[in-house]
Amino acid sequence: MTFESLGLKKELLKAIEEKGYTNPSPIQEKAIPVILEGKDVLASAQTGTGKTAGFTLPILQIISDTKNPKYRPIRALILTPTRELAAQIYDNVREYSKHLNIKSTVIFGGVKPKSQIATLRSGVDVLVATPGRLLDLHQQKALSLKRVDLFILDEADRMLDMGFVRDINKVIEFLPSKRQNLLFSATFSKEIKKLAQGILNNPVLVEAAPENTTAEMVTQKIYRVPKSRKTAMVTQLISDGNWSQVLIFTRTKHGANRLADKLNKKDISAAAIHGNKSQGARTKALKGFKENTIRVLVATDIAARGLDIPLLPHVINYELPNIPEDYVHRIGRTGRAGASGEAISLVSGEEAEYVRNIEKLLKQKLEIVELEGFDLTPTEQPQQNNTSTKKPRKTVASQQGESQKRNFRAKRKPNDSNNNSGSSNRKKTNSKRKPNRGPRRES
Repeated sequence: MTFESLGLKKELLKAIEEKGYTNPSPIQEKAIPVILEGKDVLASAQTGTGKTAGFTLPILQIISDTKNPKYRPIRALILTPTRELAAQIYDNVREYSKHLNIKSTVIFGGVKPKSQIATLRSGVDVLVATPGRLLDLHQQKALSLKRVDLFILDEADRMLDMGFVRDINKVIEFLPSKRQNLLFSATFSKEIKKLAQGILNNPVLVEAAPENTTAEMVTQKIYRVPKSRKTAMVTQLISDGNWSQVLIFTRTKHGANRLADKLNKKDISAAAIHGNKSQGARTKALKGFKENTIRVLVATDIAARGLDIPLLPHVINYELPNIPEDYVHRIGRTGRAGASGEAISLVSGEEAEYVRNIEKLLKQKLEIVELEGFDLTPTEQPQQNNTSTKKPRKTVASQQGESQKRNFRAKRKPNDSNNNSGSSNRKKTNSKRKPNRGPRRES
């Protein structure tokens, strides 16, 4: 099958050819004709199968085939969870519409809104947005959604994971009731189907791959390794294999920063990307990674969802995710568009339960391998061996008890003023102890 046989117009076919594509992917074959017919679509496609073009190409054709008001109201809204994914989709929209009279833009947080507002007020046909910035600018009356004909909700499963359900519902309230809706998701869960019921009207179900499957061209391996030896193993894998492009996942932002620093000290160029990084830093890191000036990109799940790196050969799970579906998304960064890839997971003893949950989801056993010549001896001594050299941390109650004992001795020896002052200082120190605020949620 060819793109021309899908009913796409010559301007789009020319742009597709210029991007180097010849044949549509399965999700594009199934989704494009249905969308061109004006039907609502509920589509599930494995990450890296070309689903972005699957909805971008037909909506551009629909907009270009209908009369365009001079002031260019927003006619297609593409809502997506992360900045990186929004930027990626916008690049696709811009490239595919280069031979059409269509204006588009992207808005997301992390940058000043002034230039975004100016672009919106000049008129755009297609808007790609993240929920937070979209609602902020709508509240400022910088944009209107009253003329939207097509609403596309991309990465719906990640939207739910990130707690965007209320924001999605708010956005829908601002949209006209008569519109075409497209919902794309890497996986179909009960929650996704429930969300779809509130958005879609008699949707056509499109599935390009079985639910929760991983790319056939991705080789999956597990290395069992103590937690204290993971950094050493990552370093050896990259150095011995002379890998030039590696995406590594950590569970926390702090862990991403720390691992990137350690790799840089080993002369392996690395950068971290996560929600606490400024948009400028995230863009710079991603650009360096794509251009191979940075060998390793260390990312958290939320920041990495929108990463689109062609022919990425290696993905490493430095820490396994506690949500098994996230494993599917992670390793979906490699083996894209039919290319081969390798997904490696470093698994410590306490992560065994995560492995079982992932295998249950995938309905397959993951291969366990050994790194030849690697020393698996933990570098940290067990906790009980350190008791003789490291004093246990005293609780507030125990310190107060010691303070009372000293006060009692001080009454028996009134001339010993040092003890009293020491006790007073300890009480002041305890009173200033900061409360534990708990973990912060990634933005």
